[in-house]
Amino acid sequence: MVSFYKILVFIHIFSAILGMGPGFILTTVVKSGKNMTELRHSYSIRHRLHIFVMVGGILLLMTGLGMGFLNPSLFQMGWYVTSLVLFLAALAIGPLVLSPRSKPVKALLESHKGEEIPEEYWSLSKILFRFENLENVIFIIIISLMILKPF
Repeated sequence: MVSFYKILVFIHIFSAILGMGPGFILTTVVKSGKNMTELRHSYSIRHRLHIFVMVGGILLLMTGLGMGFLNPSLFQMGWYVTSLVLFLAALAIGPLVLSPRSKPVKALLESHKGEEIPEEYWSLSKILFRFENLENVIFIIIISLMILKPF
């Protein structure tokens, strides 16, 4: 018989794949736009992918904490606690850092007329993408900790 804990592990792993996988390509998707029409379409695709990231992230947190409550010794493992702290930090980056930096980009995409991508977009997106890349590095560290369990 499959235990509830094993079901949580299964959901946790699938949530990581379905949630984090698309998260790693969010920046790449919008870098492919060569004009405003393509850029707007890229951001539309990005928005739809972000839904998977949010659902996967919520499931990751819930199943990760659930596994910890079922196996409290996890809260004494350095890799688990570090992963949890990093994950919470990465979640906080969204509304505290990414959202304020994406609003001017979204406003520019809505208001700009013509097909030429304005220079302002490149400076705004460069800052946004830098923080998104930082978040991706955090997720790579978390994944590494989950796999290696080094401490």
